[in-house]
Amino acid sequence: MSDGMKTELVSAIYLQDLELQEKPPGKTQGTHKPSGNTQGTHKPPDETFTVEEAVETIGFGRFHILLFFIMGSANIVEAMEIMLLAVVSPEIRCEWRLDDWQVALVSTMVFLGFMLCGVLSGYLADRYGRWKVVFGGFVWSAYFSLLTSFAPSYGWFIFLRTMVGCGVAGVSQSFVLKTEFIPAKHRAILLPLATVFWMLGSMLIIVLGMTVVPTLGWRWMIRLSVAPSILLIFLFKFVPESARYNVSAGNVEAAMETLRHIAKMNGASLPPGRLMEPEEKERGNWRILLNPTFRTTSLLLWYSWFVASFAYYGSVLSSSELLEKNLLCVTDADREHSLKHHHEDGLCYCIPFAFNDYQTLLISCLGEVALVPVNICLLNVLGRKLTLSVLQLLAAMIFMLLNVCSTMFGFTVLLFLLRSLVSMNFNVVYIYTAEVYPTVARSIGMGFCTSFSRIGGMIAPFIAQVLMSQSVVQALSPFAAACVVCAVGNFFLPIETKGRALLQNS
Repeated sequence: MSDGMKTELVSAIYLQDLELQEKPPGKTQGTHKPSGNTQGTHKPPDETFTVEEAVETIGFGRFHILLFFIMGSANIVEAMEIMLLAVVSPEIRCEWRLDDWQVALVSTMVFLGFMLCGVLSGYLADRYGRWKVVFGGFVWSAYFSLLTSFAPSYGWFIFLRTMVGCGVAGVSQSFVLKTEFIPAKHRAILLPLATVFWMLGSMLIIVLGMTVVPTLGWRWMIRLSVAPSILLIFLFKFVPESARYNVSAGNVEAAMETLRHIAKMNGASLPPGRLMEPEEKERGNWRILLNPTFRTTSLLLWYSWFVASFAYYGSVLSSSELLEKNLLCVTDADREHSLKHHHEDGLCYCIPFAFNDYQTLLISCLGEVALVPVNICLLNVLGRKLTLSVLQLLAAMIFMLLNVCSTMFGFTVLLFLLRSLVSMNFNVVYIYTAEVYPTVARSIGMGFCTSFSRIGGMIAPFIAQVLMSQSVVQALSPFAAACVVCAVGNFFLPIETKGRALLQNS
Protein backbone atom coordinates (compact mmCIF):
# COMPACT_ATOMS: atom_id res chain seq x y z
CA MET A 1 0.00 0.00 0.00
CA SER A 2 1.43 3.38 -1.00
CA ASP A 3 2.07 6.16 1.53
CA GLY A 4 -0.72 8.27 -0.03
CA MET A 5 -3.29 5.51 0.42
CA LYS A 6 -2.17 4.95 4.04
CA THR A 7 -2.58 8.66 4.78
CA GLU A 8 -6.11 8.73 3.31
CA LEU A 9 -7.07 5.62 5.30
CA VAL A 10 -5.80 7.12 8.60
CA SER A 11 -7.64 10.41 7.89
CA ALA A 12 -10.88 8.55 7.19
CA ILE A 13 -10.61 6.58 10.44
CA TYR A 14 -9.86 9.79 12.38
CA LEU A 15 -12.89 11.59 10.91
CA GLN A 16 -15.12 8.62 11.72
CA ASP A 17 -13.89 8.64 15.34
CA LEU A 18 -14.70 12.35 15.62
CA GLU A 19 -18.23 11.78 14.32
CA LEU A 20 -18.79 8.98 16.83
CA GLN A 21 -17.56 11.19 19.71
CA GLU A 22 -19.95 13.99 18.74
CA LYS A 23 -23.00 11.70 18.62
CA PRO A 24 -25.00 11.48 21.86
CA PRO A 25 -25.26 7.99 23.37
CA GLY A 26 -28.09 5.86 22.06
CA LYS A 27 -28.26 7.76 18.74
CA THR A 28 -27.30 6.06 15.52
CA GLN A 29 -26.48 7.66 12.23
CA GLY A 30 -29.62 8.73 10.48
CA THR A 31 -31.79 8.95 13.64
CA HIS A 32 -32.43 12.64 13.78
CA LYS A 33 -35.46 14.87 13.86
CA PRO A 34 -36.22 16.84 10.73
CA SER A 35 -36.27 20.60 11.19
CA GLY A 36 -38.88 22.94 9.86
CA ASN A 37 -36.70 23.43 6.75
CA THR A 38 -37.02 20.35 4.51
CA GLN A 39 -34.45 21.56 1.98
CA GLY A 40 -31.88 18.97 3.08
CA THR A 41 -30.93 20.68 6.40
CA HIS A 42 -31.61 18.89 9.67
CA LYS A 43 -31.73 19.79 13.38
CA PRO A 44 -28.69 18.58 15.33
CA PRO A 45 -29.23 15.19 17.00
CA ASP A 46 -29.06 16.73 20.51
CA GLU A 47 -31.67 19.32 21.53
CA THR A 48 -30.67 22.52 23.32
CA PHE A 49 -32.48 25.17 25.35
CA THR A 50 -31.77 28.62 26.77
CA VAL A 51 -32.10 29.94 30.34
CA GLU A 52 -35.18 31.91 29.26
CA GLU A 53 -36.84 28.71 28.02
CA ALA A 54 -35.85 26.89 31.21
CA VAL A 55 -37.26 29.62 33.46
CA GLU A 56 -40.54 29.66 31.55
CA THR A 57 -40.79 25.83 31.50
CA ILE A 58 -40.11 25.48 35.24
CA GLY A 59 -42.70 28.15 36.00
CA PHE A 60 -43.64 29.59 39.39
CA GLY A 61 -43.33 27.50 42.54
CA ARG A 62 -41.80 27.03 46.00
CA PHE A 63 -38.42 28.39 44.98
CA HIS A 64 -39.94 31.69 43.86
CA ILE A 65 -41.91 32.02 47.11
CA LEU A 66 -38.68 31.57 49.10
CA LEU A 67 -36.87 34.01 46.80
CA PHE A 68 -39.72 36.50 47.10
CA PHE A 69 -39.52 36.59 50.90
CA ILE A 70 -35.72 36.67 51.17
CA MET A 71 -35.37 39.39 48.53
CA GLY A 72 -38.34 41.14 50.10
CA SER A 73 -36.40 41.22 53.34
CA ALA A 74 -33.69 43.03 51.38
CA ASN A 75 -36.28 45.71 50.60
CA ILE A 76 -37.10 45.95 54.32
CA VAL A 77 -33.45 46.60 55.18
CA GLU A 78 -33.03 49.12 52.34
CA ALA A 79 -36.21 50.98 53.36
CA MET A 80 -35.13 51.12 57.00
CA GLU A 81 -31.75 52.61 56.13
CA ILE A 82 -33.27 55.28 53.88
CA MET A 83 -36.36 56.10 55.98
CA LEU A 84 -34.26 56.32 59.13
CA LEU A 85 -33.22 59.80 57.96
CA ALA A 86 -36.77 61.15 58.22
CA VAL A 87 -37.14 59.86 61.80
CA VAL A 88 -33.71 60.77 63.13
CA SER A 89 -33.53 64.29 61.65
CA PRO A 90 -35.31 66.07 64.57
CA GLU A 91 -33.09 64.20 67.06
CA ILE A 92 -29.72 65.07 65.55
CA ARG A 93 -30.94 68.64 64.95
CA CYS A 94 -31.52 68.84 68.68
CA GLU A 95 -28.32 67.09 69.83
CA TRP A 96 -25.88 69.03 67.64
CA ARG A 97 -27.99 72.23 67.26
CA LEU A 98 -28.06 72.01 63.47
CA ASP A 99 -29.44 74.49 60.96
CA ASP A 100 -31.81 73.39 58.18
CA TRP A 101 -29.04 73.05 55.57
CA GLN A 102 -26.99 70.86 57.90
CA VAL A 103 -29.92 68.48 58.41
CA ALA A 104 -30.50 68.38 54.65
CA LEU A 105 -26.81 67.65 54.07
CA VAL A 106 -27.14 64.35 55.94
CA SER A 107 -29.64 62.98 53.39
CA THR A 108 -27.62 64.43 50.52
CA MET A 109 -24.42 62.69 51.63
CA VAL A 110 -26.21 59.34 51.95
CA PHE A 111 -27.43 59.67 48.38
CA LEU A 112 -23.98 60.82 47.26
CA GLY A 113 -22.54 57.55 48.56
CA PHE A 114 -25.33 55.67 46.77
CA MET A 115 -24.67 57.57 43.53
CA LEU A 116 -20.90 57.05 43.54
CA CYS A 117 -21.21 53.32 44.23
CA GLY A 118 -24.32 52.72 42.07
CA VAL A 119 -22.44 52.44 38.76
CA LEU A 120 -19.58 50.55 40.42
CA SER A 121 -21.93 47.98 41.96
CA GLY A 122 -23.68 47.54 38.59
CA TYR A 123 -20.35 46.97 36.80
CA LEU A 124 -19.19 44.48 39.44
CA ALA A 125 -22.53 42.63 39.31
CA ASP A 126 -22.30 42.22 35.52
CA ARG A 127 -18.63 41.21 35.64
CA TYR A 128 -18.44 39.05 38.77
CA GLY A 129 -22.00 38.10 39.70
CA ARG A 130 -25.14 39.58 41.25
CA TRP A 131 -25.05 37.48 44.44
CA LYS A 132 -21.58 38.63 45.53
CA VAL A 133 -22.46 42.31 45.13
CA VAL A 134 -25.80 42.05 46.98
CA PHE A 135 -24.31 40.04 49.85
CA GLY A 136 -21.35 42.40 50.13
CA GLY A 137 -23.73 45.36 50.16
CA PHE A 138 -25.66 43.88 53.09
CA VAL A 139 -22.55 43.30 55.18
CA TRP A 140 -21.13 46.74 54.34
CA SER A 141 -24.33 48.70 55.08
CA ALA A 142 -25.03 46.81 58.32
CA TYR A 143 -21.49 47.41 59.61
CA PHE A 144 -21.44 51.14 58.93
CA SER A 145 -25.02 51.62 60.10
CA LEU A 146 -24.06 50.10 63.44
CA LEU A 147 -21.03 52.41 63.64
CA THR A 148 -23.35 55.38 63.01
CA SER A 149 -24.96 54.82 66.41
CA PHE A 150 -21.58 55.57 68.03
CA ALA A 151 -20.89 58.76 66.00
CA PRO A 152 -19.28 61.29 68.40
CA SER A 153 -19.97 64.32 66.21
CA TYR A 154 -21.99 65.63 63.28
CA GLY A 155 -19.01 65.20 60.93
CA TRP A 156 -18.58 61.54 61.84
CA PHE A 157 -22.34 60.99 61.49
CA ILE A 158 -22.30 62.33 57.93
CA PHE A 159 -19.25 60.25 56.94
CA LEU A 160 -20.66 57.00 58.33
CA ARG A 161 -24.08 57.52 56.72
CA THR A 162 -22.31 58.15 53.40
CA MET A 163 -20.65 54.74 53.79
CA VAL A 164 -24.08 53.24 54.48
CA GLY A 165 -25.26 54.75 51.18
CA CYS A 166 -22.42 52.93 49.38
CA GLY A 167 -23.58 49.62 50.85
CA VAL A 168 -27.24 50.22 49.99
CA ALA A 169 -26.16 50.73 46.35
CA GLY A 170 -25.01 47.11 46.32
CA VAL A 171 -28.19 45.93 48.05
CA SER A 172 -30.28 47.54 45.28
CA GLN A 173 -28.90 44.96 42.81
CA SER A 174 -31.13 42.41 44.57
CA PHE A 175 -33.93 43.59 42.28
CA VAL A 176 -31.97 42.41 39.23
CA LEU A 177 -31.14 39.08 40.88
CA LYS A 178 -34.81 38.53 41.71
CA THR A 179 -36.12 39.59 38.31
CA GLU A 180 -33.84 37.18 36.42
CA PHE A 181 -35.47 34.18 38.12
CA ILE A 182 -39.15 35.15 37.61
CA PRO A 183 -41.14 33.94 34.55
CA ALA A 184 -42.38 36.72 32.27
CA LYS A 185 -46.09 36.36 33.02
CA HIS A 186 -45.51 36.60 36.78
CA ARG A 187 -43.25 39.66 36.78
CA ALA A 188 -46.09 42.21 36.56
CA ILE A 189 -47.65 40.65 39.69
CA LEU A 190 -44.70 39.69 41.90
CA LEU A 191 -42.49 42.73 41.36
CA PRO A 192 -45.14 45.31 42.38
CA LEU A 193 -45.89 43.22 45.48
CA ALA A 194 -42.31 43.88 46.61
CA THR A 195 -43.64 47.29 47.67
CA VAL A 196 -45.19 45.54 50.67
CA PHE A 197 -41.73 44.84 52.06
CA TRP A 198 -40.58 48.42 51.52
CA MET A 199 -43.65 49.58 53.42
CA LEU A 200 -42.88 47.14 56.27
CA GLY A 201 -39.35 48.52 56.51
CA SER A 202 -40.65 52.10 56.56
CA MET A 203 -43.23 51.30 59.23
CA LEU A 204 -40.73 49.33 61.32
CA ILE A 205 -38.33 52.28 61.56
CA ILE A 206 -41.21 54.63 62.45
CA VAL A 207 -42.40 52.24 65.18
CA LEU A 208 -38.84 52.03 66.50
CA GLY A 209 -38.72 55.82 66.52
CA MET A 210 -42.05 56.01 68.34
CA THR A 211 -41.13 53.47 71.04
CA VAL A 212 -37.34 53.60 71.41
CA VAL A 213 -36.38 57.25 70.82
CA PRO A 214 -38.41 58.76 73.71
CA THR A 215 -36.92 56.27 76.20
CA LEU A 216 -33.50 55.09 74.97
CA GLY A 217 -32.66 57.73 72.35
CA TRP A 218 -31.90 57.69 68.63
CA ARG A 219 -28.63 55.75 68.98
CA TRP A 220 -30.37 52.66 70.31
CA MET A 221 -32.99 52.99 67.58
CA ILE A 222 -30.22 52.67 64.97
CA ARG A 223 -28.63 49.70 66.78
CA LEU A 224 -31.94 47.84 66.86
CA SER A 225 -32.59 48.68 63.19
CA VAL A 226 -29.43 46.74 62.21
CA ALA A 227 -30.86 43.45 63.56
CA PRO A 228 -32.82 42.51 60.35
CA SER A 229 -29.64 42.97 58.27
CA ILE A 230 -27.70 40.53 60.44
CA LEU A 231 -30.49 37.95 60.22
CA LEU A 232 -30.73 38.34 56.46
CA ILE A 233 -27.00 37.68 55.99
CA PHE A 234 -27.59 34.10 57.22
CA LEU A 235 -30.69 33.63 55.02
CA PHE A 236 -28.78 34.58 51.90
CA LYS A 237 -27.19 31.14 51.59
CA PHE A 238 -30.56 29.92 50.26
CA VAL A 239 -30.38 32.27 47.25
CA PRO A 240 -28.29 31.02 44.27
CA GLU A 241 -26.38 33.08 41.75
CA SER A 242 -28.38 34.15 38.69
CA ALA A 243 -28.40 31.43 36.01
CA ARG A 244 -28.61 34.16 33.36
CA TYR A 245 -25.40 35.70 34.68
CA ASN A 246 -23.63 32.32 34.83
CA VAL A 247 -24.31 31.46 31.19
CA SER A 248 -23.25 34.94 30.08
CA ALA A 249 -19.99 34.36 32.00
CA GLY A 250 -19.48 30.96 30.32
CA ASN A 251 -20.20 28.99 33.51
CA VAL A 252 -22.88 26.78 31.96
CA GLU A 253 -22.48 23.94 34.48
CA ALA A 254 -23.19 26.27 37.44
CA ALA A 255 -26.25 27.67 35.62
CA MET A 256 -27.47 24.12 34.93
CA GLU A 257 -27.01 23.16 38.58
CA THR A 258 -29.07 26.20 39.66
CA LEU A 259 -31.85 25.39 37.18
CA ARG A 260 -31.96 21.74 38.34
CA HIS A 261 -32.25 22.96 41.95
CA ILE A 262 -35.13 25.31 41.06
CA ALA A 263 -36.92 22.61 39.04
CA LYS A 264 -36.58 20.15 41.95
CA MET A 265 -37.99 22.67 44.46
CA ASN A 266 -40.88 23.52 42.15
CA GLY A 267 -41.62 19.87 41.30
CA ALA A 268 -41.11 20.67 37.61
CA SER A 269 -38.89 19.45 34.79
CA LEU A 270 -36.32 21.19 32.63
CA PRO A 271 -36.79 21.34 28.87
CA PRO A 272 -35.36 18.31 27.01
CA GLY A 273 -31.77 18.56 25.86
CA ARG A 274 -28.86 20.54 27.24
CA LEU A 275 -28.38 24.18 28.19
CA MET A 276 -26.43 26.01 25.54
CA GLU A 277 -25.85 29.75 25.25
CA PRO A 278 -22.73 31.57 24.07
CA GLU A 279 -20.43 33.29 26.54
CA GLU A 280 -20.69 37.07 26.39
CA LYS A 281 -17.40 38.98 26.47
CA GLU A 282 -18.97 42.45 26.71
CA ARG A 283 -20.47 42.01 30.19
CA GLY A 284 -20.69 45.27 32.12
CA ASN A 285 -19.81 47.45 29.11
CA TRP A 286 -21.44 50.86 29.64
CA ARG A 287 -21.28 51.56 25.88
CA ILE A 288 -24.16 49.11 25.37
CA LEU A 289 -26.41 51.60 27.18
CA LEU A 290 -25.67 54.26 24.55
CA ASN A 291 -25.64 52.15 21.39
CA PRO A 292 -28.37 52.99 18.82
CA THR A 293 -30.70 50.33 20.24
CA PHE A 294 -30.79 51.73 23.77
CA ARG A 295 -29.60 55.35 23.53
CA THR A 296 -33.01 57.05 23.63
CA THR A 297 -34.27 54.59 26.24
CA SER A 298 -31.27 55.20 28.49
CA LEU A 299 -31.46 58.99 28.32
CA LEU A 300 -35.19 59.05 29.09
CA LEU A 301 -34.80 56.42 31.80
CA TRP A 302 -32.06 58.37 33.56
CA TYR A 303 -34.40 61.35 33.83
CA SER A 304 -37.29 59.09 34.92
CA TRP A 305 -35.15 57.69 37.72
CA PHE A 306 -34.08 61.17 38.74
CA VAL A 307 -37.73 62.23 39.02
CA ALA A 308 -38.78 58.98 40.75
CA SER A 309 -36.27 59.56 43.55
CA PHE A 310 -36.78 63.33 43.60
CA ALA A 311 -40.56 62.92 44.01
CA TYR A 312 -40.42 59.99 46.44
CA TYR A 313 -37.94 61.47 48.90
CA GLY A 314 -39.49 64.88 48.37
CA SER A 315 -42.81 63.48 49.60
CA VAL A 316 -41.19 61.69 52.55
CA LEU A 317 -39.04 64.60 53.74
CA SER A 318 -41.73 67.21 53.01
CA SER A 319 -44.24 65.41 55.20
CA SER A 320 -41.65 65.10 57.96
CA GLU A 321 -40.76 68.80 57.71
CA LEU A 322 -44.38 69.98 57.54
CA LEU A 323 -45.21 68.04 60.68
CA GLU A 324 -42.05 68.92 62.60
CA LYS A 325 -42.22 72.68 61.98
CA ASN A 326 -45.99 73.11 61.94
CA LEU A 327 -46.03 74.56 58.42
CA LEU A 328 -49.37 72.95 57.61
CA CYS A 329 -52.36 75.05 56.70
CA VAL A 330 -54.88 73.06 58.75
CA THR A 331 -58.17 74.19 60.26
CA ASP A 332 -58.50 71.68 63.11
CA ALA A 333 -54.99 71.24 64.53
CA ASP A 334 -54.83 70.19 68.19
CA ARG A 335 -53.33 72.51 70.81
CA GLU A 336 -50.02 70.63 71.01
CA HIS A 337 -49.57 70.88 67.26
CA SER A 338 -50.54 74.56 67.13
CA LEU A 339 -47.96 75.55 69.78
CA LYS A 340 -45.09 73.93 67.94
CA HIS A 341 -42.20 76.17 66.94
CA HIS A 342 -43.58 79.21 68.74
CA HIS A 343 -40.80 80.42 71.02
CA GLU A 344 -40.09 83.99 72.14
CA ASP A 345 -36.37 83.39 72.70
CA GLY A 346 -35.57 82.81 69.04
CA LEU A 347 -34.85 79.66 67.03
CA CYS A 348 -35.58 76.41 68.83
CA TYR A 349 -33.46 73.45 67.73
CA CYS A 350 -35.26 70.77 69.72
CA ILE A 351 -38.63 69.98 68.16
CA PRO A 352 -39.07 66.20 68.49
CA PHE A 353 -41.94 64.37 66.83
CA ALA A 354 -45.08 64.03 68.92
CA PHE A 355 -47.04 60.77 68.99
CA ASN A 356 -49.58 62.17 66.52
CA ASP A 357 -46.78 63.01 64.07
CA TYR A 358 -45.52 59.43 64.15
CA GLN A 359 -49.10 58.29 63.65
CA THR A 360 -49.48 60.45 60.54
CA LEU A 361 -46.21 59.07 59.11
CA LEU A 362 -47.40 55.51 59.75
CA ILE A 363 -50.68 56.12 57.92
CA SER A 364 -48.82 57.64 54.98
CA CYS A 365 -46.60 54.52 54.83
CA LEU A 366 -49.69 52.37 54.42
CA GLY A 367 -50.35 54.34 51.25
CA GLU A 368 -47.36 52.63 49.65
CA VAL A 369 -49.27 49.34 49.39
CA ALA A 370 -52.89 50.44 49.40
CA LEU A 371 -52.98 50.83 45.61
CA VAL A 372 -50.75 47.86 44.68
CA PRO A 373 -53.75 46.04 43.08
CA VAL A 374 -54.33 49.16 40.98
CA ASN A 375 -50.66 49.16 40.00
CA ILE A 376 -50.81 45.51 38.91
CA CYS A 377 -53.90 46.22 36.78
CA LEU A 378 -52.25 49.25 35.16
CA LEU A 379 -49.10 47.26 34.33
CA ASN A 380 -51.10 44.45 32.72
CA VAL A 381 -53.58 46.67 30.89
CA LEU A 382 -51.69 49.84 29.96
CA GLY A 383 -48.16 48.46 29.89
CA ARG A 384 -45.08 49.93 31.56
CA LYS A 385 -44.66 53.21 29.63
CA LEU A 386 -48.21 54.51 29.90
CA THR A 387 -48.44 53.46 33.55
CA LEU A 388 -45.40 55.62 34.34
CA SER A 389 -46.99 58.65 32.66
CA VAL A 390 -50.33 58.24 34.45
CA LEU A 391 -48.71 57.85 37.88
CA GLN A 392 -46.47 60.88 37.40
CA LEU A 393 -49.32 63.16 36.29
CA LEU A 394 -51.41 62.13 39.29
CA ALA A 395 -48.47 62.69 41.66
CA ALA A 396 -47.96 66.20 40.25
CA MET A 397 -51.61 66.98 40.96
CA ILE A 398 -51.39 65.78 44.59
CA PHE A 399 -48.18 67.78 45.22
CA MET A 400 -50.04 70.95 44.30
CA LEU A 401 -53.13 70.01 46.33
CA LEU A 402 -50.96 69.95 49.48
CA ASN A 403 -50.88 73.76 49.23
CA VAL A 404 -54.65 73.96 49.73
CA CYS A 405 -55.81 74.56 53.31
CA SER A 406 -57.67 71.55 54.66
CA THR A 407 -58.36 69.62 57.84
CA MET A 408 -55.71 67.37 59.38
CA PHE A 409 -57.73 64.42 58.08
CA GLY A 410 -57.65 65.90 54.58
CA PHE A 411 -53.88 66.41 54.78
CA THR A 412 -53.42 62.79 55.92
CA VAL A 413 -55.51 61.52 52.99
CA LEU A 414 -53.49 63.58 50.49
CA LEU A 415 -50.24 62.36 52.02
CA PHE A 416 -51.56 58.79 51.84
CA LEU A 417 -52.37 59.14 48.13
CA LEU A 418 -49.10 60.88 47.33
CA ARG A 419 -47.03 58.15 48.95
CA SER A 420 -49.04 55.56 47.00
CA LEU A 421 -48.38 57.26 43.67
CA VAL A 422 -44.67 58.03 44.10
CA SER A 423 -44.05 54.55 45.51
CA MET A 424 -45.83 52.88 42.57
CA ASN A 425 -43.91 55.07 40.15
CA PHE A 426 -40.59 54.02 41.71
CA ASN A 427 -41.64 50.37 41.51
CA VAL A 428 -42.65 50.56 37.85
CA VAL A 429 -39.42 52.27 36.80
CA TYR A 430 -37.49 49.50 38.57
CA ILE A 431 -39.48 46.86 36.67
CA TYR A 432 -39.10 48.57 33.29
CA THR A 433 -35.33 49.00 33.71
CA ALA A 434 -34.77 45.37 34.70
CA GLU A 435 -36.81 44.22 31.68
CA VAL A 436 -35.53 46.56 28.97
CA TYR A 437 -31.76 45.95 29.25
CA PRO A 438 -30.06 42.66 28.22
CA THR A 439 -28.38 40.37 30.76
CA VAL A 440 -24.89 41.52 29.72
CA ALA A 441 -25.72 45.11 30.74
CA ARG A 442 -28.72 44.72 33.07
CA SER A 443 -26.86 45.39 36.30
CA ILE A 444 -24.76 48.27 34.99
CA GLY A 445 -27.91 49.69 33.39
CA MET A 446 -29.60 49.51 36.78
CA GLY A 447 -26.46 50.97 38.36
CA PHE A 448 -26.46 54.03 36.10
CA CYS A 449 -30.18 54.53 36.67
CA THR A 450 -29.93 54.29 40.46
CA SER A 451 -27.01 56.74 40.38
CA PHE A 452 -29.09 59.29 38.47
CA SER A 453 -31.94 58.69 40.90
CA ARG A 454 -29.70 59.59 43.81
CA ILE A 455 -29.00 62.96 42.23
CA GLY A 456 -32.72 63.56 42.71
CA GLY A 457 -32.38 62.26 46.27
CA MET A 458 -29.48 64.67 46.90
CA ILE A 459 -31.44 67.71 45.69
CA ALA A 460 -34.76 66.82 47.37
CA PRO A 461 -33.63 67.53 50.97
CA PHE A 462 -32.56 71.09 50.16
CA ILE A 463 -35.98 71.81 48.69
CA ALA A 464 -38.08 69.81 51.16
CA GLN A 465 -36.12 70.74 54.29
CA VAL A 466 -34.60 74.17 53.52
CA LEU A 467 -36.84 75.92 50.99
CA MET A 468 -39.92 74.60 52.81
CA SER A 469 -39.24 77.01 55.70
CA GLN A 470 -39.37 79.95 53.26
CA SER A 471 -42.43 78.97 51.22
CA VAL A 472 -44.47 75.78 51.07
CA VAL A 473 -45.70 76.61 47.55
CA GLN A 474 -42.19 77.22 46.21
CA ALA A 475 -40.97 74.00 47.83
CA LEU A 476 -43.73 71.76 46.43
CA SER A 477 -43.90 73.28 42.92
CA PRO A 478 -40.53 71.85 41.67
CA PHE A 479 -41.68 68.32 42.55
CA ALA A 480 -44.93 68.78 40.61
CA ALA A 481 -43.18 70.34 37.59
CA ALA A 482 -40.58 67.55 37.41
CA CYS A 483 -43.34 64.92 37.43
CA VAL A 484 -45.22 66.61 34.56
CA VAL A 485 -42.10 66.88 32.36
CA CYS A 486 -41.24 63.24 33.09
CA ALA A 487 -44.76 62.06 32.22
CA VAL A 488 -44.42 63.70 28.79
CA GLY A 489 -40.96 62.21 28.27
CA ASN A 490 -42.16 58.68 28.96
CA PHE A 491 -44.44 58.82 25.91
CA PHE A 492 -41.27 58.80 23.81
CA LEU A 493 -39.76 55.66 25.33
CA PRO A 494 -39.20 53.48 22.21
CA ILE A 495 -39.54 50.04 23.85
CA GLU A 496 -42.53 48.51 25.64
CA THR A 497 -41.53 45.50 27.78
CA LYS A 498 -44.97 44.20 28.75
CA GLY A 499 -44.97 40.39 28.26
CA ARG A 500 -41.53 40.42 26.61
CA ALA A 501 -38.79 37.87 27.38
CA LEU A 502 -35.64 39.15 29.05
CA LEU A 503 -32.90 39.71 26.48
CA GLN A 504 -29.58 37.89 26.93
CA ASN A 505 -27.46 40.22 24.78
CA SER A 506 -27.85 43.47 22.86
